[in-house]
Amino acid sequence: MPAADNPSPAPSRGAPAPRAGLATVMVFVAAAVGVLQFWRPAHSLETRPFARLNAVAMPDAAPSANAFGRSGAVKVRFALPGSRVEYPLELRGSPDSLRYVWVGVDDSLPADSALPLGGAEVVAPSRAGFYRLALERAGQREVVDGLTLAVLVPFKEKVGAMLNGYRIGTYLAERIGGSHAHPEGFVEVTPETVDLPLSTHLRLADFVTHDDQDVWPRYAALNGQLLDKLELVIAELGRARGGSAPVEFTVQVHSGFRAPAHNRTVRKAAKDSRHQYGDAADVAIDANGDGRISRADVRLIVRAVEAVERTHPELVGGLGLYREPYVHIDTRGTRARWKA
Repeated sequence: MPAADNPSPAPSRGAPAPRAGLATVMVFVAAAVGVLQFWRPAHSLETRPFARLNAVAMPDAAPSANAFGRSGAVKVRFALPGSRVEYPLELRGSPDSLRYVWVGVDDSLPADSALPLGGAEVVAPSRAGFYRLALERAGQREVVDGLTLAVLVPFKEKVGAMLNGYRIGTYLAERIGGSHAHPEGFVEVTPETVDLPLSTHLRLADFVTHDDQDVWPRYAALNGQLLDKLELVIAELGRARGGSAPVEFTVQVHSGFRAPAHNRTVRKAAKDSRHQYGDAADVAIDANGDGRISRADVRLIVRAVEAVERTHPELVGGLGLYREPYVHIDTRGTRARWKA
């Protein structure tokens, strides 16, 4: 632990050392933190006030830096109901008797009973929705801010083309089987959650199908790797602009998730478009900062995508150029390039 800026004068000869008790407490807390090897010490916590270190009830907790993806900008994780999901935390203070419970982002109500906190993995809530983690001890509860858990509606709950009154349509996997895949599940979108931030530059509304169904809740397939790739592309655009100050970008998402029923109505859309699987987005970005979207911006985005895929080959995917102009970016797992 860093030394204090203004250490107290040494006690007079023969007087008891007044800080011995505090030192003992601090050593105990440090030992307690060391036991939790799955919580990586974070430089961000070094700047926090130390007053809570001696609190009996609750430790100081936050998602660890690697909880936000490769880009450090993704604010949501995905899980199926009741599944185990990694939720890395940085904890400063004693972990004894800590329990966790999930609370809804729109109502702050507990989703299930509290469970003991015993590692970097936690159990997702039993029903679909968007949740924040809360820690409990000795009758107190504190919400861990910064990271949202999206619990999916499992794909198997879709009946034919419908899911809870919302028309999604059918996938090739349902029609012809074989090696074709389908989404693991769908996020449930309500009027209360539609503006939920998914990352620094993207929100849930960006990925809702642009159809004419007047139905709530709506549903969408979403892929965390796509969010990460888009944020890495934006960061690369910022580096290309140079300068010491951070560059602000506005991302226009022309198309995120497309339900198969809607995809069939989109002119020139691929029959098995990646938009149906939640790992593709058509985006427009004023990459050069001249106040308009042009071919010059498209060229900069192409360079940024290529740079990201070289650095992160696990995010390789499709890159399509359109006349509007906007750019299709996906994380299909294989390299694909086209113009339309």
